[in-house]
Amino acid sequence: MSIDKEIIRLRRHFHSNPELSGVEFETAAFIEGKLKSLGISSKRLAKTGVVGLIKGKKNSKTIALRADIDALPITEENDVSYKSKNEGIMHACGHDCHAAIMLGAAEILSKKKESLLGNVKLIFQPSEEMSGGARAVIKEGCMKNPKVDMILGVHVSNKIASGKIGIKFGAMMAGVDKIHINIAGKMSHGGYPHTGIDSICAAAEFILSVQTIVSRQINPLQPAVITIGKIAGGQNYNIVAQSVSMDATVRTLDEKVRKQIKQSIIKKLIALEISYGVKTSIDYIDNADALINSQEAAEFCERAAKDFYGEKNVVLIKDAVMGGEDFCEYLKYAPGNFMNVGTYKDKSSSCPHHNPKFNVDENALPKAAEFIAYTVEKFLSPDC
Repeated sequence: MSIDKEIIRLRRHFHSNPELSGVEFETAAFIEGKLKSLGISSKRLAKTGVVGLIKGKKNSKTIALRADIDALPITEENDVSYKSKNEGIMHACGHDCHAAIMLGAAEILSKKKESLLGNVKLIFQPSEEMSGGARAVIKEGCMKNPKVDMILGVHVSNKIASGKIGIKFGAMMAGVDKIHINIAGKMSHGGYPHTGIDSICAAAEFILSVQTIVSRQINPLQPAVITIGKIAGGQNYNIVAQSVSMDATVRTLDEKVRKQIKQSIIKKLIALEISYGVKTSIDYIDNADALINSQEAAEFCERAAKDFYGEKNVVLIKDAVMGGEDFCEYLKYAPGNFMNVGTYKDKSSSCPHHNPKFNVDENALPKAAEFIAYTVEKFLSPDC
């Protein structure tokens, strides 16, 4: 079987057998089996993560390749032969593609290991969608022994034409905070609201008020988003609600802005307690920092991409996006670059990520794998 067909076969296998964050056991076992067949040693990290190592001829440098492997709780609506077999679970963000690309690159590189002038680490990371996966595998040592000198990652993109590659300098994706808030009032009869403390009224004022943080407290030239995505509370139509809970996310590209928003939200909750007499609590979770590509790594990848794809097929991405990506965690330990693989060809490959009809042009994947392998060899060469 040609490498092109094998990469597409791998992608379709992953797509048909998606698993949610933290329970990617069959996916991990399949990856281990594939690596073993290529003569690549591997070990488990964080229960469902897999790290392989191709030992080169010399141990001068080590480059790491990272692919996320978890899926989403979405029911697939595509009518394809490789449709998800697991009801309510789907690879709707392209992680099946990422795993296939990196396994394809691993196969190409495994055939050249006698001539590789350095090591290649292959990090197949769980729990990217729920966050925490990168931190877990890093904590268990994926960036050590041998120490990683550079790390590369990819994400398929339906905004870039198939056969092209996207390179971003600097900030690429937002820092992501997850917030859980509880507002506790006092239950009473709906006909006698003055005898209670209405947590729903307090929550409504907070929701409207918190939006002014971005519109009135943050420099309009600094990107920031506050989204309250879930709210729950109340017992019945004629009862003043005892409590309201809500879940929200904050997205920023600048660390100072991130801290400012957190402080402002806390201050608004304190003010809410004073004005309404409610009691509040907040759980503010740092899911991931902003993904800021290393300058040296971005420059290196741009040169490699122009050599491999041709200059006209290299897209220099101008704007950052407010989605999150825990690839940022690896950049605390080594310079690296996160790239977009163009997979848009026609209507069938135009649906956005996290959509039940999400799909890609698979023909872009083998070329991406070959590019990654080419970039690895270039990095490990004596001239780099």
